[in-house]
Formats: sequence, structure tokens, C-alpha cells
Amino acid sequence: MKIYGAETTTDEVLEGVNLQGRHFMVTGASSGLGEETVRALSSAGATVTMVARNSDKLDAAADRIRTSVPNADLQIGLVDLADLSSIRTYAENVLQDQAPIDVLINNAGIMACPFMTTKDGFEMQFGTNHLGHFLLTNLLMPAIRSGQSPRIINLSSAGHTHADVNLDDPNFETSEYNAWESYGRSKSANIHFTRELVRRYGNELQSFAVHPGVILTELGRHLTPELMQEMVERVKARSTSSAEAKETGGLPFKSMEAGAATQVWAATTDDLKESNGAYLGDCKVGVEGGNPSENGYLPYIYNEDTAKALWSLSEQMVQQQFPAN
Repeated sequence: MKIYGAETTTDEVLEGVNLQGRHFMVTGASSGLGEETVRALSSAGATVTMVARNSDKLDAAADRIRTSVPNADLQIGLVDLADLSSIRTYAENVLQDQAPIDVLINNAGIMACPFMTTKDGFEMQFGTNHLGHFLLTNLLMPAIRSGQSPRIINLSSAGHTHADVNLDDPNFETSEYNAWESYGRSKSANIHFTRELVRRYGNELQSFAVHPGVILTELGRHLTPELMQEMVERVKARSTSSAEAKETGGLPFKSMEAGAATQVWAATTDDLKESNGAYLGDCKVGVEGGNPSENGYLPYIYNEDTAKALWSLSEQMVQQQFPAN
């Protein structure tokens, strides 16, 4: 087993790896971590479907990838994760093509935005980061289950430490909205979703939740100085690694290549078979109570009852049930 860490890059993870004949699908692929993930997978020979809501941005990202990987085998998929009808239409079209999906990487997300709602009336961060991917993943499950050694990678975050899911008030209808509270709920939901997928499907597929680290991407477009300061104070309060981290907030920034490395590793390595359903960070399996800025997590994200209840709530909210078999 190779030893990786916080500075490991996507190309280092894929050194010597041949992904020809494998089909990956990456949401949020028009910029940032999604684009770098597609570039890296393509460079190893994979066929990659790039999914996002803006066709112009997707085309521009595909052009940039082909500049560095001239023989990249790329496909384009348009879907708005904040619109259930868009998700259903896209999934229906994918299933009509009958092409297996070996690995689905649910990379797209929104962070710390002002209070907004999706087209269907859900609070935006929970609705996009969790519910959109919950519906897309389940609708695509026939194609995923027909894939070779299928995997589902869900992008979470150290932000899960801001809050666990709120099953009684997911849309902030009775509680005061806080941008980081909302983000935390959605990132915890990503992990609970990962755990429940594994409980339902067992060894039929692998699924992992990933903390990419702190990277400067479009994800931070809603951040104000006040929100940044609140985030630093929250990180300082929860830091467990060192006196320096407690004082500074311990937010080590990563390059794009290092930020995307953990999800690429989770999507391709054979070293995680005994850790199915795990939370990952810095290309390592998570550590309960460890530094959240690295690969530490809080224990509530592994609560099986919460994961089951969130699945049921999510089915109610998207008005569709998804039996495991």
C-alpha cells in the first residue's frame, strides 16, 4: 500500500494506473475540484462524463482538459441539482443509453450562501448538496450496479463538524438560518448518505465520503469577511492537532491537484475494500476525534439510526422511494 498525505496530488495517486475501459461520472465538473478530477482520470485513460448545469462552462472546462490531455474521452451531461425535474430528465436519458457507470463522483456543491431555496422549495445547501445527489444517485443506480466494481464517492467536508443533520427542520422553517450551520448539516448528510448506501447494498458497491481540504475554488464565492472570520473561529474551537492550530484556526490551503487527490484515490484505489463506507481525508481513512482540517471526524456522522432516518426523510422530500433491491 502506497503512503499518501495532505500534499499528495492526483497525478501521484494515478501513477501507473490504467483506467481504459472504465466510465466515471463527475458532478460539478465545470471548474475547480471537479475539473481537476476529470483531467486526472482522463489522463489515465478513463471515459469521463462531465456533469454540471451550465453548458458554456462545461464546454470551456472540456476544452481546457483537452489542451492538457489531447486524447481525453469526455462526455457532457447537463443537470441542475437544485431542480428535481432536471435531475429526473437527465437520469432518464442516461438510463436509455444503457451505458454502465463504474464510478459516480458526487463532487458538486454550494457553500455558506445566503438563505435561498431550490426550485422545489428546499433550503439551498441541503437541497443541492444532499437531496440533489441523493435523487441523482438513486435514479442512476441501475447503471451504477451494472458497472465494473461500482463505487459512489460523495464530497463531504470538515464542515460536517459545524452541525449534524436536523431531521425535524431540514429547511430552517422553525430555526434561525445560519450559513455555516446549513453547510454543516448538508456535509453531515453526505456522510450519512454514504453510510446508508453501504448498509443497503453491502459489498455490491463501495462508497466513501471525502474531505478534500481547503482549496480556493468557486465554492467560496458567497464568502464574506464576516463568514470567513466565523469559519476561522469555529475551526479554532474544534481543532485538536496542536496549540498552533488552536491559535491560528489550522486551515492549511491545498493546491487544486492536492485537493482533488483524495476523491481520485477513493474512486480508483484497491486499498479501501476493508473500509467501505469510511470518511476520508488527506488520502487516508478518517480518525474519530482527529483534527477536522486533516482527516478527523466527529462520531455522530457514523450513527446508523440517523443515516436510516435521513434516507427516509429524503425519500419523503423527493417524493420517491428507493428499495435496495
